[in-house]
Amino acid sequence: MRALHTAATGMMAQELNVQVISNNIANMRTTGYKRQRAEFQDLLYEHVRRVGTQTSDQGNQLPAGIELGAGVKTVGTPRLMTQGSLVQTGKDYDVAIRGEGFFQITLPDGRTAYSRDGSFELDSQGRIVTAQGNVLNPGLTIPQNATSVTINAQGQVSAVVPGTTTPTVIGQIQLAMFINKAGLQGIGDNLYLETPSSGAPQLGNPNQDSFGNLQQGNLEQANVEAVSEISDLIAAQRAYEMNAKVITATDQMLQSTSQMLR
Repeated sequence: MRALHTAATGMMAQELNVQVISNNIANMRTTGYKRQRAEFQDLLYEHVRRVGTQTSDQGNQLPAGIELGAGVKTVGTPRLMTQGSLVQTGKDYDVAIRGEGFFQITLPDGRTAYSRDGSFELDSQGRIVTAQGNVLNPGLTIPQNATSVTINAQGQVSAVVPGTTTPTVIGQIQLAMFINKAGLQGIGDNLYLETPSSGAPQLGNPNQDSFGNLQQGNLEQANVEAVSEISDLIAAQRAYEMNAKVITATDQMLQSTSQMLR
């Protein structure tokens, strides 16, 4: 029966939905993580009796037809790029973006990736790098004898060296914005890549135009809400169970039919 295939598409869709929800829950403590949501569409319809068909020579038309759907399909898992809450860490190289924008990260192959994860470190050359050792772009090198480093809301990086009391500006952090930030491609390690759907990056300094400002000593948490994810998980589980019951009911109907033919 057709209902078997239709219910199977529903079970497969809910299985993928649970997979997306489980990834959100797994990344609840991932810095700068943006939650995903599974989106579905109905499949094509078989028009057994097409609406609007003329039923008489006098021009009468069917006010309603008979359409049999074939199930459901997954059409996307877009990310919801809402702001995550900020948590104070007190660490000099932890930087959170409050508002729009992404940090630019140079990958080992020369490509530029984008991230909301501002948990930076220093490498052996004094450069500001990510936890994987990828360099923040534009590159910034902190003097080896610096006694303190300040990153202000505008992204200006200053350092104080021994023998001076006045901070010296050593660089500027820039951010990137996209017209469709949900179109970025996630590649893991809290990084995204530009795609044709995201559009080209627009660069600028923090706290200018529409760019967000920087908060030194803070990190942006994931925008995952536990209660929302659990309720979505329960709804997906119930939908899966109902599709399974459709298959069971269809199987019992087939069993009854076969017994009648004996």
